Amino acid sequence: MLAQQSVHIRAITMKGKPEEMLIASPKGTVPVLVIDNNGMTQVVDESLDVMLWALNRNDPENLLYEHEPEALIEMLKIIEKNDTEFKPNLEKYKREKRFHGDDLEGCRLECEPFVQALEQRLSRHEFLMGEIPSLLDYALLPFIRQFSRVDKPIFSQEQYKHLRHWLSKHLQSRLFLRAMFKYPLWLDLVAKHEEECILGKNL
Repeated sequence: MLAQQSVHIRAITMKGKPEEMLIASPKGTVPVLVIDNNGMTQVVDESLDVMLWALNRNDPENLLYEHEPEALIEMLKIIEKNDTEFKPNLEKYKREKRFHGDDLEGCRLECEPFVQALEQRLSRHEFLMGEIPSLLDYALLPFIRQFSRVDKPIFSQEQYKHLRHWLSKHLQSRLFLRAMFKYPLWLDLVAKHEEECILGKNL
């Protein structure tokens, strides 16, 4: 949306992955972006790479912070830290809550260094890189949202004041509501099309 690129969105369930998706990207994770470049097919199947593909084509909101030469390098380092350190700790934290483990606090504390680094950033400016949103804000938003939902009373405490404000600003935005729109499942659409074809043949 922010990069203003036109794509065909095909919503799926991970329990029923379409064969066409697995042919394009055998690792079977989402998102998968399939690009047709004059008959040559390119597959992009990492979230960050999809975002960069779109923003490198068009970045009207300056999410890559082109006015700051080192900004993208900094953002990519933090995103890598999110992927390699915070995400595994977040998954442990979520599992501990889901299965009523006895070390919920310990799992939360493993997440804290990364979370508090973001809190410090947000104590200095409205968004993670400055006074306007960046690639970093949108890349980290899903994971901070998950973190906030594991133990809501804890997240409501003073130590997350700036992060809570940042998260609320995103979740209440029109952009977030558009992003969370529920599209019809691809498999349902395929099945409906096949049924219509069969009925058409029977007429």
